[in-house]
Amino acid sequence: MELLRMGIVYVHLLACCVAVGLVLTSDISMAKKMLKHGAAATFDKPHFNSLQKVVSLSLAILWLTGISIIGLDVSGAGLEYFNNPKLQAKIIIVSLLTLNGILLHNTVMPLMLKAGAMLRMTPNAQMLAVTSGTFSAVSWFYAAMLGIARPLSWKYSLTEVMAFYPLLIVAGITGMLALISVARRRDNGQYSLFANRQYA
Repeated sequence: MELLRMGIVYVHLLACCVAVGLVLTSDISMAKKMLKHGAAATFDKPHFNSLQKVVSLSLAILWLTGISIIGLDVSGAGLEYFNNPKLQAKIIIVSLLTLNGILLHNTVMPLMLKAGAMLRMTPNAQMLAVTSGTFSAVSWFYAAMLGIARPLSWKYSLTEVMAFYPLLIVAGITGMLALISVARRRDNGQYSLFANRQYA
């Protein structure tokens, strides 16, 4: 039973690492292109499609293995296992990550691809993209952190475990908006945010 659990945990961590790695490299690449090329830094549709498929698969594996791990642990510890605030936080974050993923892939990405570039999006569409993208990145990293944070189990309340989560989201959104502002100022003026409302 222990070997089975270890194997499932290993797959669980691999799925999380793949998603975190892809999200991180994709966000860094997009930020660098935007700073360098401004409104000419167009979105790569094949990359978006590939990213969506791999991250969605990773999330599905995360759910499947996570439920399996919980099932094995509950069989040994009983329903009391669900009272662990760290476990509750992980379930909440992965659930929010899933809902945000649906919004990101069904609404945000089509808006981004239609606009062609971050700096060509309308303010409302741009804010939605920044918020959803930041929410996704922070959630993946926070879920990964909780996955290895065994010392947090049973020692802190759910509120304490989740305390930094909204703060990181706000910090991420603020940082991304600042980055967009810098990119817009450095842009060569070929595109105007307000002159391209038809893209969003």
